[in-house]
Amino acid sequence: MNREKQLEAFNRLLDVMDTLREKCPWDHKQTIDSLRPNTIEEVFELSDAIMNHDMHNISKELGDVLLHIVFYAKIGSELGEFDIADVCNQLCDKLIFRHPHVYPPKDDGSQLAKDSSKANNADQVVKNWEQLKQTEKDGNKTVLSGVPRTLPPLIKAYRMQDKARAVGFDWEKKEDVWDKVAEELGEFREALGAMEDTDAGRAAAQGELGDLLFSIVNASRLYKLNPDTALESTCIKFRDRFTYVELKAREQGRDIREMTLAEMDALWEEAKKAE
Repeated sequence: MNREKQLEAFNRLLDVMDTLREKCPWDHKQTIDSLRPNTIEEVFELSDAIMNHDMHNISKELGDVLLHIVFYAKIGSELGEFDIADVCNQLCDKLIFRHPHVYPPKDDGSQLAKDSSKANNADQVVKNWEQLKQTEKDGNKTVLSGVPRTLPPLIKAYRMQDKARAVGFDWEKKEDVWDKVAEELGEFREALGAMEDTDAGRAAAQGELGDLLFSIVNASRLYKLNPDTALESTCIKFRDRFTYVELKAREQGRDIREMTLAEMDALWEEAKKAE
């Protein structure tokens, strides 16, 4: 599709949004706050489609997410705060500023400008990206301030570690991380052994569990594996296998709650072979 057709389609979307905002009772009553839960749901639905490599639904769910972007911009324009042009232009300005190796800036004599314009690999681009963000007027003033506090913890841990890496805070050799994982595992097991049935004991063990999980996320990052994607894949696999066990038990006229662990394990192995 050529650019003219793309712009025509986007213009059509803006027209539809204008009409719905004016004539649909539900769309008319929405606010930025009321849309937020729906937006979160749409992003998770897009994530599901991506995990399934379902291109048809990826396209469909991207449309739903785009609708929300246009919707927020429409409300912003009604409030006199911003419109879709502001959204697009701010994004373009940011992308151009953060890619000086593609859009060479005027040489202001700073070392950052010189270094940034010479990036020739992905790691250097990421490092420059984090440094440039902190020089922007509305940019992040600390390295980790750009990580939303409301991110799911697994993703948050990965992003925090990745941002720290971008400014040089990382293991010199990725293999060294396993000593840390072993250390955290030992401390967690020690905390479990000493745990009494008290709030303080459980809090101590939970803290050590957090440290262990954080170290495992660090290991996955160093080996270029995404822990959230990995865990999601395992959740899907577990759901499929356990559902197989449940349905097979039902076919046999059995109640899964009355089966022995050995009987369920046998069906579990069947499920694995059937994949």
